[in-house]
Amino acid sequence: MSVDNNVVMAVAITRDEARVWSLSSVAGQAPEEIHAPTETQRRHHLRSAHNRHVHGTTHDTQDFFESVTSALDDASEVILVGHGHGKANEMVTLMQYWGRKHPDVARKVVGAVDSDLESLSDNQVLALVREWYRDHREFI
Repeated sequence: MSVDNNVVMAVAITRDEARVWSLSSVAGQAPEEIHAPTETQRRHHLRSAHNRHVHGTTHDTQDFFESVTSALDDASEVILVGHGHGKANEMVTLMQYWGRKHPDVARKVVGAVDSDLESLSDNQVLALVREWYRDHREFI
């Protein structure tokens, strides 16, 4: 969806992947998919970093978040969709990362929606975000 030259984008994020759409995407158009490192890759990284003192996110997670950030280069507004499961909620972790590393991107986030991402198709996620935007855009 593009409103007054604004490019509104949606990011549905879990620990395993992020799917990124422009709200102007037509139904059935596949999102850009960005995959997080596998659990094996994460464990390998932790073993290799055993003797180093590490702060914050791991290098692999940082690469994942940077890829998501790059996918939003054209966005003027961003709506996040996460699974909403407590401390493991990747949506919250991504927002914290952006707050520290990319405050300009963090400021573009106009909404966050909790949902059961695993039970929703791409079209259902996009419809959920469009509905949220339609209901809330007057407050943005």
